[in-house]
Amino acid sequence: MIIGASSFAGSLPELKEQVQSVELYIPKLGIYEGIELQKNRLNRVLDELSTCDLATSIHAPYFADVPTYPKELVIDTANMEGAQFRLMGESIELANRLDSMVVVVHPGRINNSNHEASFLKMVENLRSLAAMAEDCGVMLGLENKEGTDHGNLCFSAEELVKAVHEVNSPNLGATYDVGHANLTCGADPEKLQDFTATVLSCIVHIHLHDNSGHWTNEYAGDQHMAPGSGTVDFSILNMMPGYRGIYNLEVFSMDDVIAGKDVISRVCRQP
Repeated sequence: MIIGASSFAGSLPELKEQVQSVELYIPKLGIYEGIELQKNRLNRVLDELSTCDLATSIHAPYFADVPTYPKELVIDTANMEGAQFRLMGESIELANRLDSMVVVVHPGRINNSNHEASFLKMVENLRSLAAMAEDCGVMLGLENKEGTDHGNLCFSAEELVKAVHEVNSPNLGATYDVGHANLTCGADPEKLQDFTATVLSCIVHIHLHDNSGHWTNEYAGDQHMAPGSGTVDFSILNMMPGYRGIYNLEVFSMDDVIAGKDVISRVCRQP
């Protein structure tokens, strides 16, 4: 079992003491000036990473409408142009350089209230990204988003699977975000089991965090708490005994990494 954590949870030396993998979170890694990759900054990160015995995954830039997210790195996969393709390509190339296990990609947004047109454009763009990934020998994981924000595509299990199937590339699977699924399912454990069963065959990567299961004023309920501190029924992890990828703790502190690691290890030991 490979337990990982996102790079914003702690320093690389701290993380290597607790987990086997780090998800390099590109938007907050500090390697961009505007939309320009600063190779000297990236090299400093890579030099530090070389001293740690950690596997890697990459979280590519995505759409976010919050002041803490760098606006130059906002990417809506349903509405991409040349600069956005270049940014995504740089994440894919970095994954190739590091032999990363997956690059996490967010679905797009529903533009001009036209769900179907936005979905089709996202699929078209994902096909282009999957072709880049194939050239680099990299796997992409399309993440399900939270259903508490109705501007998101792919918050339902069915639409996530539909997108993966329509792109139809061996280099695109699903990043199963359990916290987002819990919000979509309203903290109903039976609905979460159904969600898990629907996406099971597509999963190449897993994000783990907890929440109340309901919309809140902050981040539409997407609180990213430590597993075990909210309403997620993590016993669903026992529905995927054949999964061999990373269980990435997408939390904000080392205390939450340690707490989450304990919960996940105990749950996955259950018969």
